[in-house]
Amino acid sequence: MGVRGLQGFVGSTCPHICTVVNFKELAENHRSKHPGCTPTIVVDAMCCLRYWYTPESWICGGQWREYFSALREFVTTFTTVGIRLIFFFDGMVEQHKRDEWVKRRLKNNREISRIFHYIKSHKEQPGRNMFFIPSGLAIFTRFALKTLGQETLCSLREADYEVASYGLQNNCLGILGEDTDYLIYDTSPYFSISELCLESLNTIMLCREKLCESLNLKLADLPLLACLLGNDIIPEGMFESFRYKCLSSYTSAKENFDKKGNIILAVADHISKVLHLHQGEKKLEEMLPLGPNKALFYKGVASYLLPGQKSPWFFQKPKDVITLDKQVVSMCTDPESKQEVLMCTDPEYKQEVSMCTHPESKQGVPMCTDPESKQEVPVCTDPESKQEVPMCTDPESKKGTPIYTHPESKHEVPMCADPELKQEVPMCTHPEIKQKLPIGTDPEFKLESPMCTNPGVKQEDPMNVEPEIKQQVTMVSDPEILKVAQAQHVQGESYLVYNIMSSGEIECSNTLEDALDQALPSQAFVYRPVRQRVYALLLGDGRDDSSSCPTVKEWFVYSGNPLKHPDLVRPLPMNLAGGTPSLKLLWLNQEPEIPARRLDTLLACFDLSSSREELQAVENPFKALCCLLIYLFVQVDTLCLEDLHAFIAQALCLQGKSTMQLVDLQLDYVDPRAVQLGSLLVRGLTTLVLVNSACGFPWRMSDFMPWNVFDGKLFHQKYLLSEKGYAVEVLLEQNRSQLTRFHNLKSVVCKACMKENRRIVSRQHGRSHHSGRWGREGSGSHRTSSGHSRSGQGQHWRDQGPGSRPREPDQWRRCSSSSGWLVILECPLVLKSQALKVIGSLYWTSPLSRGPGGRPDTGTLCSDTSGWSSPYSRVLGPFLETQRG
Repeated sequence: MGVRGLQGFVGSTCPHICTVVNFKELAENHRSKHPGCTPTIVVDAMCCLRYWYTPESWICGGQWREYFSALREFVTTFTTVGIRLIFFFDGMVEQHKRDEWVKRRLKNNREISRIFHYIKSHKEQPGRNMFFIPSGLAIFTRFALKTLGQETLCSLREADYEVASYGLQNNCLGILGEDTDYLIYDTSPYFSISELCLESLNTIMLCREKLCESLNLKLADLPLLACLLGNDIIPEGMFESFRYKCLSSYTSAKENFDKKGNIILAVADHISKVLHLHQGEKKLEEMLPLGPNKALFYKGVASYLLPGQKSPWFFQKPKDVITLDKQVVSMCTDPESKQEVLMCTDPEYKQEVSMCTHPESKQGVPMCTDPESKQEVPVCTDPESKQEVPMCTDPESKKGTPIYTHPESKHEVPMCADPELKQEVPMCTHPEIKQKLPIGTDPEFKLESPMCTNPGVKQEDPMNVEPEIKQQVTMVSDPEILKVAQAQHVQGESYLVYNIMSSGEIECSNTLEDALDQALPSQAFVYRPVRQRVYALLLGDGRDDSSSCPTVKEWFVYSGNPLKHPDLVRPLPMNLAGGTPSLKLLWLNQEPEIPARRLDTLLACFDLSSSREELQAVENPFKALCCLLIYLFVQVDTLCLEDLHAFIAQALCLQGKSTMQLVDLQLDYVDPRAVQLGSLLVRGLTTLVLVNSACGFPWRMSDFMPWNVFDGKLFHQKYLLSEKGYAVEVLLEQNRSQLTRFHNLKSVVCKACMKENRRIVSRQHGRSHHSGRWGREGSGSHRTSSGHSRSGQGQHWRDQGPGSRPREPDQWRRCSSSSGWLVILECPLVLKSQALKVIGSLYWTSPLSRGPGGRPDTGTLCSDTSGWSSPYSRVLGPFLETQRG
């Protein structure tokens, strides 16, 4: 994260740039200089998660009550001294950082393998040096902070850029995080979360001015230095040979410095002594070995430029055009103003956008050139959303579009009309939303969604803009619904909904899963059918026109997935009376019958419509937990009665436990299967957040916040007792008042599972948990991949090889499916696991496993042998026939 080698360099080579500061004193100084202005610290929450998670136990699924208490203490400490905190979370992974994201996920996989090896060898939690944050920590931290009354925002691009922008534009006290990119941005002071002492409020401030002084550079040189050293955009190896050339010619190399430290000094020396000599005379590609990486390099440098800022390294005499994603950026000199101009042309907009310097404000003012009138018109840059919007002139009426000036930010916001939709579309967004929409709201989290993402935009009659100007291409065409989804996303009130609707691409990081345990599935497979029904709700299921059925790209981490391509997953139709309701009905309608429709839709996403009455009778907060347990036990047939006892007992006992009692809880030993079960349940809670958000919040979010229904150590304790055969009374700690509730919850889960032909049996009277049951009589009706079963349940997790997905056959490869069963189900149990590995191996090497553009089309694994291609039939056919005989 951040600039390669810079953190170590600062600590070892330039420690003088680190200054001990006290937040209380800084806040007092800030108030004296800016009367009436509350000292504000912008917090990069993603950097802080591992420092906030202070509970000793982290292996069992998370100590959520302890974690919530730690967050409350953190917030209280700052608010007590009058400091306002605003928290930013990553809202999406930008495409140019996907490779780095994948690299870290694969590294995490290796770390998780070592963790499970340690558990099996020592039967205890590894030391803090192997610490791995519990699953879902970022998601639930957002809701915990909102519960504590804190302002939380979710980014529309990389969070560090929005953090730096907010800090600069709002005159903030500083930025709290742990990312050397904040040393590169020209923004508010940067404070280290890792050095923070909460009791004294002392920490380290890293001064970028002192860094420049040590390196003989200017602030505007730091983005160039960062890209030459390597960061999240520029791979470290891209300029490796260049760095060593700098080192070989560096005459001031210091023997007492490490090699990396000397490399940074050498590159900085080259910038200050060589590149500065030709700055403004030669192009960067003439001074640096950019080669085919020129566009990426310029993009890396530009990624550090905040609104209104520009780079002197983009100054070039001749006009030069480079392509960055879907934008064309050109650097040239304005012949009249003699000022540096960064030109940006979007091929879809067919317009050039130039960054000029306003003579009075001295700030960069974007200009838009109309393709027909050839006139330059100003562009609105919103300080929060970072979006630039041209105030273009209609070619016929010659009138400018009406604008709105925000009374606080003083920024002009144009009201433009979409030429196709004929609707008003505010062209700037703002996270400080005032206007609210009448939608289903969560009373605890105040989940009201604004109608428009710009505050106080007046609904004036807009003029038509140029027909060439198009809005961003999204998966959903309804702008009103998109605004609601975006607003909920920015305010941190939903999870993944806007990502699905805007880009059709989502990701899920690593989970503590044992890659060697063949009996328990990955959470990516277990909850995929639920996600597919959510896709059908948000995007449509293509039931009427299969050719228009959308595809969602899933970057989910699971064993055997090299993450070279996303899984292409299609929606799965829901079995819902009256059909799938519209999002406007679920999100915007306030009629009395709508709450019931929202709940019906939520249950349909889990395929549990038949259990509605039983679940409605369950008290909070156990209603959502029972829904999740029913789904889990239907999907995962290796779960047994002892597992169910442990899940229910821990949830009941948790209600009477104080935080200190949970802290003092000790485990006899750590069981690897229980570790994975804990993570599986927590991932299910995050899935509930997704479904609840998509359905208009039929349930209170607090009902499936883990600090109310789950504790890792407590579950582990109950699991160990249940595994040893202890009676339910022992699991409930002899609390007879809980016994009736226990049996009621157990009855709800077991009866609902029986409706799905799933009988939950005891491990002592059934199979070992190390062997799995692949099928049961009568259960095939909802375990097919055709999508035309009783409920559209989707493919059972065991039929989903690496990257496969339950869905209807698509236009890329159509397979017949008469029986609805994979032939491998007829094999002996031990051989089924081996055969699956063969299928997985063949799948990833088969050319038939790729869809358009080389992307994996995992629907190529058909539900019977008639659709198998020759590579599968040649290898698996004789193998399966032999085993069957």
